[in-house]
Amino acid sequence: MSDIAVRNKQNPILSTEMLKSSDALMIIECLLNPGVFKFNGKTWLLVRVAERTVQDEGSLSVPIYNENGKVEILNFDLKDPSLEASDARVITYDGVDYLTTISHLRLVSSTDGIHFSEDESYPSLFGEGAYESYGIEDCRVAQIDDIYYLTYTMVSPNGVGVGLRTTKDWKTFERKGMIFSPHNKDCAIFEEKINGKYYALHRPSSPQLGGNYIWLAESPDAVHWGNHKCIAKTRQGKFDSKRLGAGAAPIKTKKGWLEIYHGATEKNRYCLGALLLDLDDPTKLIARSEAPIMEPIAAYEKNGFFGNVVFTNGHRVDGDTITMYYGASDQYVCMAEFSIEDILQTLGQ
Repeated sequence: MSDIAVRNKQNPILSTEMLKSSDALMIIECLLNPGVFKFNGKTWLLVRVAERTVQDEGSLSVPIYNENGKVEILNFDLKDPSLEASDARVITYDGVDYLTTISHLRLVSSTDGIHFSEDESYPSLFGEGAYESYGIEDCRVAQIDDIYYLTYTMVSPNGVGVGLRTTKDWKTFERKGMIFSPHNKDCAIFEEKINGKYYALHRPSSPQLGGNYIWLAESPDAVHWGNHKCIAKTRQGKFDSKRLGAGAAPIKTKKGWLEIYHGATEKNRYCLGALLLDLDDPTKLIARSEAPIMEPIAAYEKNGFFGNVVFTNGHRVDGDTITMYYGASDQYVCMAEFSIEDILQTLGQ
C-alpha cells in the first residue's frame, strides 16, 4: 500500500451533530472538504455544509437560494408523472434538474488545529443570484499579501462554474462573479505571482472529446484568466483513471510547486496524488504520482454518505509538515499530516 498519510487519532474532527443547521426548515446532511487559512493567530476552516429540507409525507421538497441568498423550498407531489426522483442526489421535474441538498460555506476556528468552534460574528457564505441558486461548494483559500482569494464552485440550473470572492477581514467580501464558466471547478490560485502574473489550476470538463483534466491559466489581476494549458490528464488503470482535480494552493518547495490533487476511478473511488511543477514555468510538469499518497482505508473514509472518498482542498504548511484537512466519505471533516520530503521521494525527487 502506498498511503503515507498520518491520520489524526481524533478523526473525524467535525461531524454533522457539531454544527447547527442554517434554518429551522433545514437539516445538515453532511460536512465536506474545507478551505483552510490562518487568521488572527488561529487556524480557520471554511467548511462546505450540505443541507436538506425536512420532508412531508407524499411530497418531495428541495431547497434553492433566491437572489438575496435566502432559502426557498420547492415542493413536488411524488405522484406527479413529471417528477423523476430515482437518484437520491439529483431529481428532475418537467425537464429541470434540482439538487436534493444545497451547500453553503461555514467558518469555524481553532487554537490547536483540532478542536473547532463557530464564532457568530463571522458570517456564513451563501449562494446569491441566478448562478448560485443551487448553492456554493468546495472553496479553496489562497492568501496573497493581505488579501484572501476564495475560489469556489457555483451551482445552478445554468451549470457548474468557478466563482471568486475576496476579503481582508472575513466579515466583508467583494464578489468578483464567475471567473471560469461551466463546466468548471477545482480552482486553486497560486499564493504568489510568477513573473508578474497570477496563476491558477482549474478543471474544465469535456464529456464528448477529452475528459476531466487539470489545466493551468494565467491572469494579470486574478479575475480575467487566459492562456489555458492542459497539464495533467487521466491515466487508464491508475487511481486517477476517470477524473482528477486540484486540491489547495500549490506549495512552493526547492524542487518545484507541489500540488496535492484528487483522482477518481470509474467506480468513484477517490484518492490523493501529487504533481510537481517547475518553479519558473508551472506549465512544465516535472513529476507525478504513480500511486496515491492517500487512499480511503479508514472506516470513516470507506463508509458514509458517499463512501470510498478522501478529498481535500485545504491545508496548513509548517516547515516540512503539511497539515491537511480533508473530507471523508462525503460526510466528515478529518485531519492528516504529510512530510513534504516524503511526498517528494515518492515522486523520485
